[in-house]
Amino acid sequence: MKIINVLGKFRAKIGVFLLLLILSSCNTIKKVSDEEFLLTKNTIYTDSIKVSKDEVKNLISQKPNTSILGYPLRLNLYNLAKENPDSSYQNWLQKNEKREKRLNSFLSKKQVNRLGQSFVVKGYSNFLKRVGEPPTIIDTSKTRKSVERLQAYYGSKGYFNNTAAYAILPKKRKKRAEIDYNITLGKPYFVDTLSTNILASDLDSLYLLNTENSFVKQKEQFDLTNFNKERQRLTSIFRNSGVYNFQESSISYDILRDTTKLKDDQKMDVQMNIKNFVATNDNTTSQEYKVHRFEKINIYADYIFNQDKDSLQSIDHEGYTIFFKNKLRYKPEALTDAIFFEKDSIYRDLDRIRTQRQITNLNTFKYPNIDFNQDTIQSRLITNIYLAARSKYSLGLDFDVSRSDIQVVGTALSGSVFARNVFGGAETLSFSVRGSIGILSDQSLSEETFTSEIGGDINLTFPRIWFPINTERVIPYYMVPSTRLSIGTNFQQNIGLDRQVLNTTLAYSWAPTDFVKNTLELIDIEFVRNTNAENFFRVYNNTYTNLDGIADAFDGFIENPADGPENFPELASFFTSSNDNPNPVLRLPDGNPNTPDGTQGFIQAILNGTTDANDEIVRQVRSIDERRNRITENNLIFSSNFTFQKNNRADTNDNSFYQYRLKLESAGNLLAAFASFIPFNTNDEGQELVYGIPYSQYVKTDLEYIKHWDLGRENVIAFRSLFGLAVPYGNSNSIPFVRSYFGGGANDNRAWQVYSLGPGRTENVNDFNEANFKLGFNLEYRFPIVGDIKGALFADAGNIWNVFDNVDDPEATFNGFDSLTDIALGTGFGLRYDLSYFIFRFDLGFKTHNPANIDSKRWFTDFNLNESVFNIGINYPF
Repeated sequence: MKIINVLGKFRAKIGVFLLLLILSSCNTIKKVSDEEFLLTKNTIYTDSIKVSKDEVKNLISQKPNTSILGYPLRLNLYNLAKENPDSSYQNWLQKNEKREKRLNSFLSKKQVNRLGQSFVVKGYSNFLKRVGEPPTIIDTSKTRKSVERLQAYYGSKGYFNNTAAYAILPKKRKKRAEIDYNITLGKPYFVDTLSTNILASDLDSLYLLNTENSFVKQKEQFDLTNFNKERQRLTSIFRNSGVYNFQESSISYDILRDTTKLKDDQKMDVQMNIKNFVATNDNTTSQEYKVHRFEKINIYADYIFNQDKDSLQSIDHEGYTIFFKNKLRYKPEALTDAIFFEKDSIYRDLDRIRTQRQITNLNTFKYPNIDFNQDTIQSRLITNIYLAARSKYSLGLDFDVSRSDIQVVGTALSGSVFARNVFGGAETLSFSVRGSIGILSDQSLSEETFTSEIGGDINLTFPRIWFPINTERVIPYYMVPSTRLSIGTNFQQNIGLDRQVLNTTLAYSWAPTDFVKNTLELIDIEFVRNTNAENFFRVYNNTYTNLDGIADAFDGFIENPADGPENFPELASFFTSSNDNPNPVLRLPDGNPNTPDGTQGFIQAILNGTTDANDEIVRQVRSIDERRNRITENNLIFSSNFTFQKNNRADTNDNSFYQYRLKLESAGNLLAAFASFIPFNTNDEGQELVYGIPYSQYVKTDLEYIKHWDLGRENVIAFRSLFGLAVPYGNSNSIPFVRSYFGGGANDNRAWQVYSLGPGRTENVNDFNEANFKLGFNLEYRFPIVGDIKGALFADAGNIWNVFDNVDDPEATFNGFDSLTDIALGTGFGLRYDLSYFIFRFDLGFKTHNPANIDSKRWFTDFNLNESVFNIGINYPF
């Protein structure tokens, strides 16, 4: 009944809100005069066929006012502003004589007049005009301009004789109208013959070798876009074939009309012209384009502007001349390996780009300056590469404020020291320390008031693949290879299960293209030691409640805890009671060795068969004990992983792109191989131990796909799918907690708090739930609201399950396609504030389909404000 009342109130509020929107819609034409029309829609027709291409729609000069789900919010905000706030204020002031006298007596006459210039009166209206949007009044001059643009566009597609007109169509609702644009295309023109007029012999030869992929072809319809693409294609070919100074403006086209052809003949003769090079500061002389080769390549290390070059020393190394002052601080190969120009080779624009990228990747020099001096007679280039060194040492300092489901507020401070070129090969060494402190959101989670964390790392980065075997043929330097060797430690005092982490990594990365990146962590060793494992049942409240509930099944014992049941008197020491809670509960460990741990004692009594508990109770207790062991056990993870990433996003303004990430990880195989000829100690369960700890053995794969669609005018649809599976085998029967999957949170399913979703259809609100199989799907519609404030509507679906491990709870395990009914669905809306360099994000998620409920109450039962989850994040979730 309570849920029904809450839903009723929530729906009533939604109804009131919608009513207010409908009433406010009458404000739309407030500032549209009787002789004007508010533009509501543009429609384009070509030969009576409606056009839906954004490329064509964007040619229209006037567009209807923006709207959010059909509601013109910005227009109505603009209409709320006063046109003449000063006059309105004076009229309001003088309308009532007593009002003016009262204000003059309270302030002063001068201050009362100034009040009209204040933000309350004038500034408020200016603010509304700034964030709002004036009504789009149909302007026939702009409409005619749109017609001209449409004619020019279709003329560029070969419809030279097209005609266009427009029609203004008033709507039944007053002061509103639509505009229809009608284009009659006519017959298109085709390229009949294609000839060339190339003045430079070198260019002529290169062109003849590269005609196969031409964008301009005979017998195809004229399209100006193809001519522009062909100019760009030829420019790229010439500049990557030795013609270093080729200019795209040297290419032009002439349309040759044969007067002997019929007037209605739609065929054209096209001639491509490539003129000689003309200096930008001299239009009177020209020179023939030629293929250039490198005569000499000079590298100026630690270059300073206006440096006296005569005072420099030099050495020659593999065809390069390196200039330096006093002492060369770099290994010669560290510099020459980053240069992709070679003596006697032809110039290629691609090599210049790769050289600039690789030098920047060294993290030792600023952006390089490359200068080309040509010998016009012999077509030879003398290249000077100027390298300005960055500071040898630098300091980085970061301060963060965060919030999470565990912390009300948390602060973190980190500092780093960078040392460049530590071994003369452009290596970078960094030392970093970090510390954080936070206030717990729920004091029942721990006896401590604060959470804390402190850690440090040492990282050494090489701008090459550091490996005993030469890998240059497989991973050449243009792929920007790097090697990272790191070692670090971390101490956490969070929610009772405090832990220490030691890790070391040897990782390689390289980028075959601008859109593809590969990362191989050849060695990834992580040791996790839980320093307060006995506090498990204090932290995992629901797990403790479940165990204590099982103990309640022993009715005879509960009725008389002092004596205990007749058959099991030894269980009495496992329970305790207090004045606050006279009912006996399982005793939690208190650090006193003389006080028994009631939770562990009760578990062992059930599992050892010293009670007559039925099979279902034994199964439940075993499941709880397996979960406790998995979360509290120390882990030694000796793994390797490979990550492939592809992202075709051109730049930050590109809102139509895709990206996907594939990660494969394997752990424990090398140690298992050693165990075949080196005898390892084993524990009672037969697991092989390294320094007393069973090493983890598993395979894991993650696959993530993201796709964005740009709908125009800052409207974007974003989609993400995620598949993750980790399978233990050999020395492990479960996945380490730090490698498991979780559900919920600001970047996952936003209707559930982090770690609170799943596994499957289980629900342990206060526990940190994890599993080894995950499915996730996210769909989000993003749109502008006002200025830098954006909005979003989202739907998040997914869950986690246990599969192929030691969990046998049918509610938590994945049992085929039937388990897909356990997928949780959260829907909601959010606000984003765009600060250009990052975005503040606020999301409110509602549980739309909750698999933890019974089948008849899964849909919309928890769809209310009481069960909603508020998330704060930085930047978009995907």
